[in-house]
Amino acid sequence: MTSGPPLLAVLTGPSAVGKDSILARVRALLPGAHFTTTATTRPPRAGERDGIDYYFYSVAEFEAMIDRGELLEHARVYGDWKGVPKAPIASALRAGRDVLMRTDVQGARYIRSALPGTVTIFINPPSTTELERRLRDRAADDEEQAGLRLKIAREEMASAGEFDYSVVNDDLERCSREIVAILEGERARPDRKAVVIA
Repeated sequence: MTSGPPLLAVLTGPSAVGKDSILARVRALLPGAHFTTTATTRPPRAGERDGIDYYFYSVAEFEAMIDRGELLEHARVYGDWKGVPKAPIASALRAGRDVLMRTDVQGARYIRSALPGTVTIFINPPSTTELERRLRDRAADDEEQAGLRLKIAREEMASAGEFDYSVVNDDLERCSREIVAILEGERARPDRKAVVIA
């Protein structure tokens, strides 16, 4: 990517749209960028690793982080706390590295308003039917939880126009490369503001 202040880019979209898979592929395409790790109080799913996929905390530990102001944003999501630790992001930006993160829609809204210059990318499913299939295929969710996620997902999909860019995850490789192209275009903008985290 061209020179200039580093980017802070946020990928968002409904649950089960493929944010984690896309971020993993974009990570391979942009090895020099910093990719954030979300903190959560939910229990790990099968195969998830602490400190790599998520930081897993107790409710008391997480609420202490909130009290100390250590999170860029945080919210209760489906009954569990989720948030993004601030220090690694600030450090990466100071070092001149682009930062990519994924968060839920309300988190993306907050970060966009709190940190002008943030690039926001909304990821859409190919269809509501496909999203429903992905939600119901998740072994981690019971029927009630899947139904709640689908209801919220429909509401979130209606907000896609609020964000800087909107892409469709109908093909992982194509979608990931579209996101990289968006970031390269943003990096080339001469009027882009630097994002500063206090």
